Amino acid sequence: MSDIIDYTIYGDDLQLVEIELDPGEGVRAEAGTMTYMEDGIEMQTSTGGGVIKGLKRMITGESFFITTFLNTGRVRSRVAFAAPYPGKVIPLDLTALGGRFLCQKDSYLCSAQGIEVEIAFTRRLGAGLFGGEGFILQRLEGDGLAFVHAGGTIIEKDLTAGESLRVDTGCLVAFAPTVDYDIQFVGGFKNALFGGEGIFLARLTGPGKVYLQSLPFSRLADRITAAAGARQTGERTGAAGIGGDFIGGLLSGR
Repeated sequence: MSDIIDYTIYGDDLQLVEIELDPGEGVRAEAGTMTYMEDGIEMQTSTGGGVIKGLKRMITGESFFITTFLNTGRVRSRVAFAAPYPGKVIPLDLTALGGRFLCQKDSYLCSAQGIEVEIAFTRRLGAGLFGGEGFILQRLEGDGLAFVHAGGTIIEKDLTAGESLRVDTGCLVAFAPTVDYDIQFVGGFKNALFGGEGIFLARLTGPGKVYLQSLPFSRLADRITAAAGARQTGERTGAAGIGGDFIGGLLSGR
């Protein structure tokens, strides 16, 4: 039985979830996500069930250790957690969702004490080989609240039986276990080479709920890396006419 917790989500594009705990209640969180906590909250860091569970979390992209924040005081106290990059926090009521939900690796933020975070693999060879970020998934199990984070804007879809949706593999955040997940080739030589969307898409077939993100962290990181590289190249090229890299370094403050 998971603890019943109250929460408030603050912010718009850089969100934070504040959780209010009754005496004796606790919340588990990924290491390094805590922003602040009030008096009475005690941190208890462990592997969350032994070395095997710690290793399984590492495979999904999380840390080996997980921290439980327990209210050991006599009054209600609050603890808050923030996502590590711009985006949204999605509350998942596992009781209403059938007790189980699948999400992308690295997306888990925190959950009520009693929720289990397990590793889950895609069921098909194609999804495993070409699914990119969707190869290894996290399975959240329990009867309480869990929170995952995603980049950009969140799109919620409720697929009916037999209804399909094709998405970029990195844009998939979480989905119900009833949703069939597979990988599909884009098709067409020019589409594959010059389409700019990758050569494989995730195909989701209902019934079930699906959460998508408009800006996966990998895409954001690629854009930042490309922009930084272009800027450095431009600085070196612009400085070449007045003295080369040495003067370019002086002008750029390096």
